[in-house]
Amino acid sequence: MRWTSRCRTCVAGPTKRGARDTTTPEAAWGHGAAAYACIYHRAGLAKCRIHHKPISLSERTEQRREGTAAAAASSMASSLLTVCRVVGLAQKPNPSKRGMRAASMEMGGGDGGVSYQTFVSFALEETQRHTHLVSSPLQDKYNHIKSMDGKSDLKMLSYKASKIRLLRSLCIEGGESMQVLDFAVFPEPAFDLPIFCANFFTAATINIVVLDLNPLHDIMAHKDYKEKYYRDLLPLGLKYAERLPWGGKLTSESIRFFSPIVIWTKFVPGQDKYDVLYSAFVDYYQSWLKLMDLASPEKEDARITSNREAQHKYLTWRAEKDPGHQVLKRLIGETRAKDLVWDFLFSGVDTLGSKTFLDYFPDYCCKDGKINEKRSIIGKSFETRPWDTGGNLIGK
Repeated sequence: MRWTSRCRTCVAGPTKRGARDTTTPEAAWGHGAAAYACIYHRAGLAKCRIHHKPISLSERTEQRREGTAAAAASSMASSLLTVCRVVGLAQKPNPSKRGMRAASMEMGGGDGGVSYQTFVSFALEETQRHTHLVSSPLQDKYNHIKSMDGKSDLKMLSYKASKIRLLRSLCIEGGESMQVLDFAVFPEPAFDLPIFCANFFTAATINIVVLDLNPLHDIMAHKDYKEKYYRDLLPLGLKYAERLPWGGKLTSESIRFFSPIVIWTKFVPGQDKYDVLYSAFVDYYQSWLKLMDLASPEKEDARITSNREAQHKYLTWRAEKDPGHQVLKRLIGETRAKDLVWDFLFSGVDTLGSKTFLDYFPDYCCKDGKINEKRSIIGKSFETRPWDTGGNLIGK
């Protein structure tokens, strides 16, 4: 593990003089690194997993009764650290079946509802195995928001790396009534990598899931792009298509932003389904990281420009038509919701390009020049998976 910054919380004592090792937070403390929390603290852990033991169950219960902010942080730390230890993320990237079951039990246990912090914790640690993550400038502004009714917490994290323009997550924790994960990784424009996308919504009676490696370029128009990134992943997509069946109608406008391996599903909350969902998230994210490892930067300016515009088009669509905007409006109000969507979730709309939504999607222009608020204007939708086993779009 490489420690990218010194962490005030991790350091229990003075650093040994002359130490040149930066593999631990204690060592990094003595080498002038920026004074930010380490990656585990930014993930919401009260103490770093490597250097501190989790608190006991009895202590956690007692702290819950006290109702303090510190107790809440310790409770989250204990549950997350337990999951990481049981699943074995520190020793091997692929969790065992037993580990995944333990993780799902922890996610659905005790004090109500699933917690997607487990997914984020895994993704951050796994990314650290492949690249050097540093905090994004967005982190200072977007880290935590309390809902207007005081019942939900919105927790944000953001990082960047040499091939990653932005890795960001939003977790909404609303107890048994609602849990949300919006996790995405956007590549630097020098790379034509797909965009990793995980959108999970959990309520008391239903789970709504979208998990995909969204194609940066249109795979209908660019067959070589589909071949490059999805041919070897088709078996993975078929595996989970059987275990997480197609979730019903999906508009033809949305289909163009999905790949043949997309998981779009709905299910009644249950431990077995959470096992499968966690397994799918792990497999898909590890697949994306492998693609990142193999990716080489484009040499030609024209290709970099094409990648940048393709990502800007994607961000522009998502920022304007993302269905999660309505949930955010209800939780934190119109102004803060719009700010969070445009400046954090889909950061880059104002910096990667100058084209507007109607420049990219002129069919959505109303007679008065405004954007049609409908998500679909074609009116066509797909009730079953629209790709065959070879990844070819059917039922056009």
